[in-house]
Amino acid sequence: MTSTPHSFQVDLRGLVDLLSHHLYSSPRVYVRELLQNAVDAVTARQSLDPAAEIRIRLSAADGRVTIEDSGIGLTAAEAHSLLATIGRSSKRGDEHSLEATRREFLGQFGIGLLACFVVARQIRVVTRSARDPQAAPVEWLATDDGSYTVRELPHEARPEPGTTVVLEARPGAAEWAVPAKVEELARDYGSLLPYDITFDDGGGEPRPVTDRPAVWDRPFPTPTARRVALAGHCSQTFGFTPLDSIDLDLPVAGVRGVAYVLPELTSPAHRAGHRVHLKGMLLTDRADNLLPDWAFFVRALLDTDTLRPTASRENLYDDETLSAVREALGARVRSWLAELAASEPERLAAFLRVHHLGVKSMARHDSELLGLMLPWLPFETSDGPMSLEEFTAAHTDVHFTRTVEEFRQIAPIAAAHGLGVINASYTYDADLLALLPSVRPDLKVTKLDAGAVTERLDPVPTAAELELAPFLATARTRLEPQGCDVVLRAFQPVAVPALYLDDRQARQERDRTAALESADSLWSGILGALRGSAPRARLVLNHNNPLIRRIAGLPDEALTGTAVESLYAQALLMSQRPLRPADSTLLNRAFLGLLEWATHPTEAQEDRK
Repeated sequence: MTSTPHSFQVDLRGLVDLLSHHLYSSPRVYVRELLQNAVDAVTARQSLDPAAEIRIRLSAADGRVTIEDSGIGLTAAEAHSLLATIGRSSKRGDEHSLEATRREFLGQFGIGLLACFVVARQIRVVTRSARDPQAAPVEWLATDDGSYTVRELPHEARPEPGTTVVLEARPGAAEWAVPAKVEELARDYGSLLPYDITFDDGGGEPRPVTDRPAVWDRPFPTPTARRVALAGHCSQTFGFTPLDSIDLDLPVAGVRGVAYVLPELTSPAHRAGHRVHLKGMLLTDRADNLLPDWAFFVRALLDTDTLRPTASRENLYDDETLSAVREALGARVRSWLAELAASEPERLAAFLRVHHLGVKSMARHDSELLGLMLPWLPFETSDGPMSLEEFTAAHTDVHFTRTVEEFRQIAPIAAAHGLGVINASYTYDADLLALLPSVRPDLKVTKLDAGAVTERLDPVPTAAELELAPFLATARTRLEPQGCDVVLRAFQPVAVPALYLDDRQARQERDRTAALESADSLWSGILGALRGSAPRARLVLNHNNPLIRRIAGLPDEALTGTAVESLYAQALLMSQRPLRPADSTLLNRAFLGLLEWATHPTEAQEDRK
């Protein structure tokens, strides 16, 4: 028999370059294309003959990769039409054609075997049609130079319907035809395919590629056994042992799978890579648009028959269907949290110890979830780490600070005086506190400022304050250049000699003053006109502290001023605020001044005179 050379209806070399450099992320997809063609062929065969034996066998040896199926097969005309033309599925009008069963197909873009040229030098296809039992087997032989031949073979060349495809690796691509690599890729892509697929490397019995049903669909004797099996599957698939697993079952949307809860803290900005199968075939393991952004604490694995793939079939097409599925999957994650809160608080507490940030992010947009999670969400408070529920049981007036420096300075004083303060400097905490009255109308939430703290501290008796008036005047004079007032109060703990308090308005006033000092005449006038009655920072001296009383009784006004500057610097350091240049200068001056008095008290006193 003679064979006639024909040319592809595309520029094959240009196509291979397009596929390998622009459409597909890796040559590994060639195994997916082989499996996809075989599965589509047996799907069409079942439509024609439901009783037909289904068989797909993959093998690799000596730089060749072979896949054999008992599928629908092709005639000579179909070999021309399907194997060398992009965008055509089959002859139309045949109820048993590939087109008729296309809704069940994995492939949707007609590229077919041509994609295998990303690794192949030559592709040989031997096929026999199940639709035309009298037709002879056909050989389709193509090379990467852009040519192919089609010829009929004797009937004994392939007695039964089906197709055998043999790829011969081209130079530089031999690694993709190594048996271990081919088997690995086949398992990765095809483990959930609906037909039994085996792999043979010539070293023994063929091994199964598929592993069905999916682990989340298998029966287990107990919920604990199922949880253990899912944890093992997660470890094998994603490389970590999950805190928990969440069923993702959306029958209406044609989605079934599981989400695994990460065991370690993950940044909300991290885009998790979810693993998605399309009708059993792995589509991608990097789907970052499958779940809402707030669900960054899970990795999902699912199978779908409704979501659309992109042109490369390596990700999901972000359309209205995917948007609806994403919302439904997010609702499933929220339901899981609600179920834990209602029935398994220990597991919920273990989850929140790691992922409370994600739940707080969700609760900002879901008042029902906020109310549900209140008994569990942790916050840093003046009474120690605790949930909002525990904190509000003791404080109906909830105060909060927006910076960690404010909180660290105020927390011990507030705790000693029964003032409830929450550190809202962490992500989402301020937003949640603003929403708190909507779910707990009995609570009052206000931002804590320097004035509110000062008012809660005990005033000093009038007689005592009048007695210390000269000392307070000296202190205020020394700290005036720092833009800081001095007040006297009695508070706990006694060991704290001074407390530095300011708020956003006070910091803005200091910044305005600093800008005024360095501005030209025009800006000086503008900034001067902006001067208002904004509160200034305060150094609150503790009358209960023995050191304060001793400093107030010093006979030397210069030493008193140096001591006050030292108290100011120490309070600043305790607040862990960044020091301005003027503060650093004061700190050095006060430290050296005290050293001078400590080492040469007589000389220092004489110098002052």
